[in-house]
Amino acid sequence: MEKERKKEKSMSSPFQLYPTSINRWSSWAISNTFKISYTTKAKKAMGTHNLTVKQLYCCLLPSIFVIISFQASFSEAETHYHEFVIQAKPVRRLCRTRNTITVNGLFPGPTLEVRDGDTLVIKAINNARYNATLHWHGIRQLRNPWADGPDRVTQCPIQPGRSYTYQFTIENQEGTLWWHAHSRWLRATVYGALIIHPKLGSPFSFPVPMREIPILLGEWWDRNPMDVLRLADFTGAAPNVSDAYTINGQPGDLYRCSKQETVRFPVDPGETIRLRVINSGMNQELFFAVANHRLTVVAVDADCTMPFVTSFIMIAPGQTTDVLLTADQTPGLYYMAAHAYNSANAPFDNTTTTAILEYKSAPCNANNGKSSTPIFPQLPGFNDTNSAIAFTSSLRSPSKVNVPLQIDENLFFTVGLGLINCTNPNSPRCQGPNGTRFAASINNVSFVLPTRNSLMQAYYQGQPGVFTTDFPPVPPVKFDYTGNVSRGLWQPVKATKLYKLKFGAKVQIVFQDTSIVTVEDHPMHLHGHHFAVVGSGFGNFNPQTDPAKFNLINPPYRNTIGNPPGGWVAIRFVADNPGIWLLHCHLDSHLNWGLAMAFLVENGVGKLQSVQPPPLDLPQC
Repeated sequence: MEKERKKEKSMSSPFQLYPTSINRWSSWAISNTFKISYTTKAKKAMGTHNLTVKQLYCCLLPSIFVIISFQASFSEAETHYHEFVIQAKPVRRLCRTRNTITVNGLFPGPTLEVRDGDTLVIKAINNARYNATLHWHGIRQLRNPWADGPDRVTQCPIQPGRSYTYQFTIENQEGTLWWHAHSRWLRATVYGALIIHPKLGSPFSFPVPMREIPILLGEWWDRNPMDVLRLADFTGAAPNVSDAYTINGQPGDLYRCSKQETVRFPVDPGETIRLRVINSGMNQELFFAVANHRLTVVAVDADCTMPFVTSFIMIAPGQTTDVLLTADQTPGLYYMAAHAYNSANAPFDNTTTTAILEYKSAPCNANNGKSSTPIFPQLPGFNDTNSAIAFTSSLRSPSKVNVPLQIDENLFFTVGLGLINCTNPNSPRCQGPNGTRFAASINNVSFVLPTRNSLMQAYYQGQPGVFTTDFPPVPPVKFDYTGNVSRGLWQPVKATKLYKLKFGAKVQIVFQDTSIVTVEDHPMHLHGHHFAVVGSGFGNFNPQTDPAKFNLINPPYRNTIGNPPGGWVAIRFVADNPGIWLLHCHLDSHLNWGLAMAFLVENGVGKLQSVQPPPLDLPQC
């Protein structure tokens, strides 16, 4: 492989992924220029090229698209090689400079662009002082849990000074996904976009936009995020909330020492742009809008949706939403903005991040030669649950989908917070409510990551004592989940329990929020699968009446979904991917408290339904 990689690096003929129109890019876009080297069996006919993409926006000209479509029959899948160096680099935000964990010195990290069917080979070199792993969020990793990345679940961490090569193939997926660290709180700054284009010649599900802009929403702490987590681990209290939100790594105009670095996106009047919006934040659902511009939602979590028009989106950590925006307003400056949707009775960061949509023909202020003040969008209120639910309820698949109708595994999972009682409530380690420590659980089991080995490695090697497979399919005690819950049910049990599924099992999970401590929207992410969101509602799920209201015709497909606060959401999927796959809340404070479990999907029949052997360089604990 090293020989092949060196050979690829020696090639120099440029080849662009799409024909592009040259535009003035934001400084962020230029800093995230990336280079993809690839190999194909078609080299003999087409030559070997380096693929260099400096533009984030693409324009498919009809005549060239016909040529590309014709050539598609002669091209084959490509292999892309990257080195991701995880390292500390000085980064200045909010008037302060501190060493920040980055990938290749970039924050956010490099954007990856591939096609459906391509293979990625990414050597992760850990030059940071923390253990690290990388997760390719939303990639199904068929038969290949070794490339999934969650620390102590599918691999032991990459220790400082070590490396590990992730290799995986994109299979029947296209759209907007992302990658991020999956070890403690490193993902606060270690993340980037992962864009999957259709195979050459494949039809598009909606009108092809003239350009594309990845929008990565994040959270920023004015101190080392790992120190924030370490303090919370010690005290048992909730971690400090972030000091700012960011768009493509920059807080924007409304924060101190940030105005000059506000991200600006120049546009031509009349052009249509695809915004690939990713919530890379740690702990907060967000409302996002662009002043005076309507957004047409066309995809979520790399699955197309029936298009609908909205003035805002609500997006939870882990989720992606693709929208089309047409620059049809009076030339000027318009803010993109995002602020919190806070569904819990808990402290939150109530600041607002901004970027600027800048019409190239916008008039300047005659007095000082500077552009006028941007127009600000109307965002829903911080606690506007009705608007959040109205948005998510509008999502539908564009046509009939194959939803499992006969269910083999009917699971009912209560999700929510809890409190661990302390023998000495006055201890500095018991700074949660009333001298307790915060916890979180599914079906009263607070998930504990193993230390001796990863779950997948222990399973594959037949190592006993690392986990059990007796995770409860229903809560151990039935109660009024969203009512006044007895204090005797507030303390979960800490354990490492998995739930075993036969290959091909048709699974339904109802996630039921609880009112323990507080009701809240918990964005649940399932690794290795995507699922149909067939229903949701407020209050306690009623198994006799609520299934009659399920959408089994064209529900949206997702990899991350939240429940209404004080309510429930139902999903269905087929367990067609053997291995151990984490299911967890994508609010990282809740994951750290134990709001997680894992499925063990057994091998099916034959090689194509079985986990492939682990790579030789898989890290050991």
